Amino acid sequence: MKNAILLHGKPGKEEYYDGSTPSCSNYHWFPWLQKQLITRDIKADTPEVPFAYDPRYDLWVKEVERFEMTPDTLLVGHSCGGGFWVRYLSEHKDLKVGKVVLVAPSLNPDKSWGAKFFDFEIDPSLIDRVKELIIFHSTNDHEGIQESVRIIRNVIPNIKYREFKDMGHFTVEDMPASEFPELLEALL
Repeated sequence: MKNAILLHGKPGKEEYYDGSTPSCSNYHWFPWLQKQLITRDIKADTPEVPFAYDPRYDLWVKEVERFEMTPDTLLVGHSCGGGFWVRYLSEHKDLKVGKVVLVAPSLNPDKSWGAKFFDFEIDPSLIDRVKELIIFHSTNDHEGIQESVRIIRNVIPNIKYREFKDMGHFTVEDMPASEFPELLEALL
């Protein structure tokens, strides 16, 4: 059975503990994308990483490894979740997966938080272990994301790149709707 793992990013601590804000895995376009995949018979999981505002790599690994990853698995990572997939796939050289889409991936290049979370070397050959690797990037995202995208594109040859205008960080505050049809299309 084809499956997908949709991984959120790092919220602020205030957002994480705000009872009126949806949990990370149930915010922005995640619920819409999950439902779209499910209606196409693709099992779609949106793990909720504990204490995501203060990322610890071991907790993120434990959370995603609860799910099966096969050559048919689709991986989506938003922001820190996208950077996580780059590290995870760089370090798991025996793992082969399907399409991987990094939405506004963050590697925290200025080390403003969680310095150890991104303490790794990107494996340029990880592209050989995925069916397709795509970056979604908006030209008006913040500088840390701009730099992360440059780093990833410089290290990984032949990565596909999709540029958007005025989509910010691909959050509900930046996008015109909670739907993300371009992402669904890329996955299918």
